[in-house]
Amino acid sequence: MRHVLLLSTYDLGHQPFALGSAAAWLTEAGCAVTCRDLAVGTVSDEELAAADLIGLYLPMHTATRLALPLLARCRQAASGADVVCFGLYAPLNAEMLRRNGAGHILGGEFEAALTELALTGLPRDSGGAPRGGMAAQPAPGDIPRLRLKVPQREGLPPLGDYAQLDCGQGDLRAAGYTEASRGCKHLCRHCPIVPVYQGAFRVVPREVVLADIRQQVAAGARHITFGDPDFFNGPRHGLDIVRSLHAEFPEITYDVTIKVEHLLRHREHLPTLRETGCLTVTSAVEAFDERTLARLNKGHTAAQAAEAVALCDAAGLTLVPTFVAFTPWTTRESYLDFLRSVLALGLVDRVAPVQYALRLLITAQSPLLDLADVQAVTGPFDETQLVHPWRHPDAGMDRLAERVMGIVQAGLNGGESRRAIFRQVAAAAEGVAGAGPPGLDLAVLQGQERFVPHLTEDWYC
Repeated sequence: MRHVLLLSTYDLGHQPFALGSAAAWLTEAGCAVTCRDLAVGTVSDEELAAADLIGLYLPMHTATRLALPLLARCRQAASGADVVCFGLYAPLNAEMLRRNGAGHILGGEFEAALTELALTGLPRDSGGAPRGGMAAQPAPGDIPRLRLKVPQREGLPPLGDYAQLDCGQGDLRAAGYTEASRGCKHLCRHCPIVPVYQGAFRVVPREVVLADIRQQVAAGARHITFGDPDFFNGPRHGLDIVRSLHAEFPEITYDVTIKVEHLLRHREHLPTLRETGCLTVTSAVEAFDERTLARLNKGHTAAQAAEAVALCDAAGLTLVPTFVAFTPWTTRESYLDFLRSVLALGLVDRVAPVQYALRLLITAQSPLLDLADVQAVTGPFDETQLVHPWRHPDAGMDRLAERVMGIVQAGLNGGESRRAIFRQVAAAAEGVAGAGPPGLDLAVLQGQERFVPHLTEDWYC
């Protein structure tokens, strides 16, 4: 019997769906599977050495950076094991991962290929080293259509080890996580999904999603995060699932992620989300600056983002925006305008403070690298940071980004409110804006703060 060790380094504070999904496939194929989530636990050198195949799950930037020292451990402690990296960031960083010890690379829809590799092993040269292990990323029409299985979660850490839903006044609720679809129809330039799925998306069967939710509720979950890049890529599929979820578990709440343009296009379905227990809708607004939105190929305007906020408010939903606050196109004036829009739209209580500080990540294979003005400010790929580093044409903006991140970190460490942190960020922005636009009118923050239920780990890569 082949022994497979599946490892996750970090997955945004939730129990890794991908490890459970892979474990289900591998166990059904007759493999012995061990799962270790290093975000909440450890793996021993003895466990590494005992594995025939080690699979490292790399869904995001932070997870991939954390995996590099783990690859070095695998080389030392498990020199005879096949090492496979899988997930969105694996094909983006394939060459670098291969040099660091990965024998094979898998991107999206990895379960069947990972199972085949576990059963057959990687081909090796006469010296015992893996050969031919660099998987080419398939074209959109060639991305597999898998019939996914119900994730096997028994070997994963309990839900209590992960981010909880904070409902205020000490009410913390165990949160589960599942996926109703993977990939995305859209081609936002800064999104790591695009180079892998290239505009394709795949649905997870309705019965699989509901069975996965059912087992997490049995394990104590009182809230479910749907991790789909866009829950309305297939609106009928998503709505069928949440209707069934609510019918079976009317007390369970959930959150979803939906693009601005889909909120507008499918506005008639927003009341259904509220009626079935949706607490918040995360939407990647990214900016209120039209130039930045165009460069990122977001597919919406600032006015449409404001309309999406109003539509969600009218439907009784809370839209929680995310932003890329600092980009090569952000100016002192536009950053102040960004804060002004957050204030005017009543978003201060909804925005996780780290969103005011996030800086554009230009990853390997990013479509952003096709833009001349991005090429002008970026350097060669940094294999330590896993990005193309860039400097703003206005050095003062880089200093402001550092200042804002310092404010946010100190505020969060000190337990300050979102409004208090916003005031400090606004003061820093006004300090560098000079005599340009008028300052922010913070008088609207004098009213009672609104508590927005949120996970105890901020959502970002």
